[in-house]
Amino acid sequence: MWAMILKEFLELRRDRRTMAMIIALPLLLLVVFGYAANFSVTDVPTRVYGPQAQAVSAKLKAPFHVKKVDPRGTEQQARDALRSQDAGAVVVTGPKGTTPTGSTPTASTPSTVLIDGSNLFSAQAAGSAARASGGVLRPEVLFNPHLKTSWVMVPALVGMIMAFIGTIITAIGLVRERQAGTLEQLAVMPFKASDVIAGKIAPYFVLAAFDMVLVTVLGCLLFGVPFAGNAAVLALGAALFLFTVLGIGVLISSVSQNQGQAMQMALLTLMPQILLSGMIFPLAAMAAGVRWIGYIFPLTYFNMISNGVMLRDAPLDSLALPLGVLAGMGILVFTAAILRFRRDLAPAAPKAARRPVAVGSAR
Repeated sequence: MWAMILKEFLELRRDRRTMAMIIALPLLLLVVFGYAANFSVTDVPTRVYGPQAQAVSAKLKAPFHVKKVDPRGTEQQARDALRSQDAGAVVVTGPKGTTPTGSTPTASTPSTVLIDGSNLFSAQAAGSAARASGGVLRPEVLFNPHLKTSWVMVPALVGMIMAFIGTIITAIGLVRERQAGTLEQLAVMPFKASDVIAGKIAPYFVLAAFDMVLVTVLGCLLFGVPFAGNAAVLALGAALFLFTVLGIGVLISSVSQNQGQAMQMALLTLMPQILLSGMIFPLAAMAAGVRWIGYIFPLTYFNMISNGVMLRDAPLDSLALPLGVLAGMGILVFTAAILRFRRDLAPAAPKAARRPVAVGSAR
């Protein structure tokens, strides 16, 4: 028995990937649930528009964090700012941002707080603060007026499903082919590494795209989630996101020796994405250090795109940042995957060259 125990410890010590997961996963969960598991939003970026903007902004308290004051701002500008997610809440002074003809606005005139309902936890915090203002502020929730959790979760689930398919299925599939010797056969054929990768991931791309359409349609039908934006913008964001996560799956497969290692590494990359992308815990409620970790994951940026398109009808220019980041991530990851696969596809050099036998050598 003791010999078997010693044998298992020695095998674990040699399996560096398993040891890394055993150590890294508890640390990851500790950091995430210690610093990121927080639903209380205490900072809602706020803009104040209208003739009483200066007076009202001076009286706003937490969670409202005034970023801009514009006495000439209109209600339409306020709605556009929320749609582009330039703010989480916009205070429009006076009744709907106007005053009766010939009257003078006063500090007692109620102000309307337009709240971005697509950001669920920030909207709840802003709404509670507005209702507790003693009638000074009147909350109006846009894009998700009843603050339904399903309206926020369905766009995020679209990205999570694509991330699982793109990362896990791709990584396991390519490792299985390496174990079957398929990649060794490709090494003697006139294929480039980019050709091999493109051919291998094309079926997974189509499958993930089909699942994305299926989940989006069913989410809208079953949970009443609106699709307010342009489907072409969502398709562009989904294509860039899939390009990135498929590249991660290829990269994982290139450094894994078997399917178990590929599964471990895939889960190790997926868990922090799900926990730190804003899908479960709001980014605004996370500690600064953990929040910035969330910004290195592709799922964070796809959530911005899917949420913006489906709920807010966000214009393309307001989504330029997440789209550009996903494009850059995809190029970076695929370049690394191609370089790694190029080495794997290179024909193996003979281990030792045979010495020529001299004519007339000893018999």
